[in-house]
Amino acid sequence: MTDSTEAIRRYWDEQIHDVRMSHHPIGSLAFFDDLDRYRFEKLCYLPELVDFGAYHGRRLLEVGCGIGTDLVRFAKGGALCTGIDLAERSIELARANCALHGMAAAVDLRVADGTALPFPDDSFDVVYGHGVLQYSANPVRVVAECRRVLTPGGAAIFMVYNRISWLNALAKVTKVELEHEDAPVLRKYSIREFRDLLSDFSDVRIVPERFPVRSRLHGGWKGALYNGVFVGAFNALPRSWVRPFGWHLMAFCRK
Repeated sequence: MTDSTEAIRRYWDEQIHDVRMSHHPIGSLAFFDDLDRYRFEKLCYLPELVDFGAYHGRRLLEVGCGIGTDLVRFAKGGALCTGIDLAERSIELARANCALHGMAAAVDLRVADGTALPFPDDSFDVVYGHGVLQYSANPVRVVAECRRVLTPGGAAIFMVYNRISWLNALAKVTKVELEHEDAPVLRKYSIREFRDLLSDFSDVRIVPERFPVRSRLHGGWKGALYNGVFVGAFNALPRSWVRPFGWHLMAFCRK
């Protein structure tokens, strides 16, 4: 394990994404349900683009599964799920999440590095990595490994942050740090750069998403101005004008 990978592992062992959005004990059913609700309130676009119930009977790998929020949804939809994460604490919590939702037998969870996936070639029909590549020490290698373990014609779904986006610009103007700005690695991509990263896939479709929604994360006058003025004003603009500036770049790829 390289020094940078070890720093990333330590960071994510100490972090639980969106943990402030629940007041229930970490690892409880109420805790996991709170974070699921918050995630899909904030990322309301995600179930519109990714049909979590569409992979019944298909072998699906989530790289960087975190506490298993999305993986539980895939498992409930009947996918044959495997999840890996660099952080041991994340895998422990993902196991608890799956067990509390009755999915323990449906999901294989392992501590593993996305740059060296412990699976043979052509092992999965679908590989999913939402919000992972931007925090990786070697995203090129992660993409190559994801492609390697896919069956011919298999699907890969990735999300990265858009450098040329409304949120990146707003953070700089207001001097409000983005979540996990202090992570050991945090990359942002243009659409062209993201497409270049995925160039070994036979087909790539990139969809900019994640436009402003009301936030519970920030308070004070900046939070009030954001929720009371900015969200409504931005979303009143024709989507065709602002679509390239979505904070999330979703990629749908075929091997």
